[in-house]
Amino acid sequence: MTVCSMRCFKKMRTELRIERGSAFFSTDFTRTLVTFFRLLLLTLLLASFMPRAQAADVVEITRYAIESGDEGYKLAASYSFDLNHDLDDAVQHGVPLYFTTEIELTRPRWYWFDEKAIVARQTSRLYYNVLTRQYHVSVGGSVQQSFATLDDALFLIRRPSRWVVAPRGALKVGQTYNVTLRMGMDRDYLPKPIQVNAFNNSDWRLSSNKKTFLYTAE
Repeated sequence: MTVCSMRCFKKMRTELRIERGSAFFSTDFTRTLVTFFRLLLLTLLLASFMPRAQAADVVEITRYAIESGDEGYKLAASYSFDLNHDLDDAVQHGVPLYFTTEIELTRPRWYWFDEKAIVARQTSRLYYNVLTRQYHVSVGGSVQQSFATLDDALFLIRRPSRWVVAPRGALKVGQTYNVTLRMGMDRDYLPKPIQVNAFNNSDWRLSSNKKTFLYTAE
């Protein structure tokens, strides 16, 4: 009788330990699972409130051609773009913006590097006078022109006059050249205190992709 009682007691104690262990495992697993989902939910919420990186605004080159004349070779080009909120706000506070057009004409040579026949740059300056409430634009150091509205001022930058990129004789008649054209806001001309923010802020990037085409010299 005593031996039987002892055996029964040991069996009951063993079963009790197993039940407690199972309960402990179940509780611990549930807590871990709940913590995991809480962290996951928190991560998703933080991600939804974080500012999303935005791509730089793009200048679209809508028209491009090289024309030959008595004065030399001229670039005829038009651009399409708008100023985002940050750039518009900067202009309204009297910060000048600069837009630079770069053009390069190269001629392929099988025996050496490509010949760079023409490399030229032209910069336009947009400025708002807070006192007179007028917008001013100068293209390539030309005489400054004044406008009553920002759209009128930007029109001169979007559709500039034909620009002589090289004199007559700079190209070999009958030869075909590769032309690369770019246009965009030039942050190098910005006031130094603003440059620090401009070079680290996508809202201050406004440029075109490379436009390449062929031109046969006349």
